[in-house]
Amino acid sequence: MPLGLSSRLSARQIAGGTIAVSVLVLLLKLAAWALTGSVALFSDAMESLVNVSAAVLAWFAIRYAERPADDSHPFGHHKAEYFSAVIEGIMIILAAVLIVDQAVSALVTQAHADLSPLALIVNAAALVVNLIWAQVLLNSGARLGSPAFAAGGRHLMSDVWTSAGVLAALGLALVTGWTLLDPVLALLVAVNILREGLHVVSTSVDGLMDRAATEEEQDKIRTVILGSGGGALQIHDIKTRRAGKAMFVEFHMVVDGEMSVAESHDICDRLEAEIEATLPGVYVTIHVEPDHKLEDTGLEPTAFEPP
Repeated sequence: MPLGLSSRLSARQIAGGTIAVSVLVLLLKLAAWALTGSVALFSDAMESLVNVSAAVLAWFAIRYAERPADDSHPFGHHKAEYFSAVIEGIMIILAAVLIVDQAVSALVTQAHADLSPLALIVNAAALVVNLIWAQVLLNSGARLGSPAFAAGGRHLMSDVWTSAGVLAALGLALVTGWTLLDPVLALLVAVNILREGLHVVSTSVDGLMDRAATEEEQDKIRTVILGSGGGALQIHDIKTRRAGKAMFVEFHMVVDGEMSVAESHDICDRLEAEIEATLPGVYVTIHVEPDHKLEDTGLEPTAFEPP
């Protein structure tokens, strides 16, 4: 169901759905915490509070990133999603610090949680909702090339594993009476949340630094050039960069110095069309050069045969 759902929803629908789901999960976890006073359940709820804030940020970022290019932003607004993901990572780290503070306080004061099966069932329901929506976000992030959805999906999966660990440990504490497990578990949750927050920040900052396309995507570009660049003598200096959903590709195309502008333009049009058909959403820039610009290394396309 998650895979089918993610393939039908638009980016805005997914962003709006994420807000609704994160609010529902937060309310369930707050209810579980209110029933018990458990520091571990508090830590789980704090992570969901971050999810709500992050979902709202992602909603605004998605809308802004979809704006068309303008005079001030000729390459579009695609990188807005990276800023959303960076802020989300920072909030995750702050949540981890807050959880550590509460857990240490519980250890010092030796406060005991009033655990009950009902509270654990409520938290388990939140886990199931998170698991389903995490798959929707991860699939949508891959389908749409959205760093905000991908970051949100990874965070929700981290939340799922956190909740599973919390439920297992608190279930053990409920059966054995080992109340010390509660604050100790909260500290472990904080470490896991901190790890995820650092990962989200580092990945998003990498995107802001114009990270190149994946090796698989670059292989596809080279394959298209070799198969559809007939008429060109050489293609060299291929560069790629990612900006949210968009990908930018540029390269130098060397042609016979006697070739007409119209002929070289036809080759460019053919290459652009084939690359865009292979990688939807790509923007291609080709710099045409005469044959004295041949380099020692480069791609040499095969001869083009018209259909």
